[in-house]
Amino acid sequence: MSKKNKHQDHEEHADESWLLPYSDLMTLLLALFIVLFGMSTIDAKKFEEMSQAFNSILTGSVGILEQTSMTQNENMGQDRQRETSSMSNTELMRKEQESLEALKRQLDNYIKENGLTEDLDTKLNQSQLMITISDKALFASGKAVVKPESRQLAKAISTMLQEFPDYEVIVSGHTDNVPISTYEFPSNWDLSAERALNFMKILLLNTNLDPKKFSAIGYGEYHPVAGNDTAAGRAQNRRVEVSIIRKYVDRNQQLGVTAAH
Repeated sequence: MSKKNKHQDHEEHADESWLLPYSDLMTLLLALFIVLFGMSTIDAKKFEEMSQAFNSILTGSVGILEQTSMTQNENMGQDRQRETSSMSNTELMRKEQESLEALKRQLDNYIKENGLTEDLDTKLNQSQLMITISDKALFASGKAVVKPESRQLAKAISTMLQEFPDYEVIVSGHTDNVPISTYEFPSNWDLSAERALNFMKILLLNTNLDPKKFSAIGYGEYHPVAGNDTAAGRAQNRRVEVSIIRKYVDRNQQLGVTAAH
């Protein structure tokens, strides 16, 4: 073969490796143009929004400044509502406190006039007004039936409770730690629960009271107020409590009391 033919073959199979970096460069340029186009689109949108805002201000319609002012006014209105609500709650708490204090005085007068100072006590705290009644003022030893002479006490208390028809009332029974195991009461749980229930039933003979607001709980020996190592302490632990639960509570004070305990 001649030298001329060899040269022609070499030209027919020229080196094309330069196409690879060229295609990569084109791909990078395409990506760059796409990014630039995207950025220009976003800027155009922002420009359009700004243009509309200025146009609204110049034409006298509601614009950004007015919207800001409206938002501030709405926030101020909400703040005033919260302040008013807080003031209303404070006022309700004050009135409730006055009413509960008046009821406590009424109960204390009844206790004093009827010579029941050793058997009944009242206590007003941040959560409730509690009436504590000694078991011997209501029941025979180891029994849960309210004594006939004690029904008048229950009637007097129920009449006073009429002043608080919307309040939750909890009647709870408590015993000392001396075990009881009879056919009627297998445990102190049973005795305390039955005593609370029976006393509540007598309260609810007053048809002016709403049964939905009442509940009876038996705590057995597990919520003592005194030591069970003496007869006097055990006597204090055998009791029935009637609690009128507050509706309006200062949450800050309640949290403080909870933390203290």
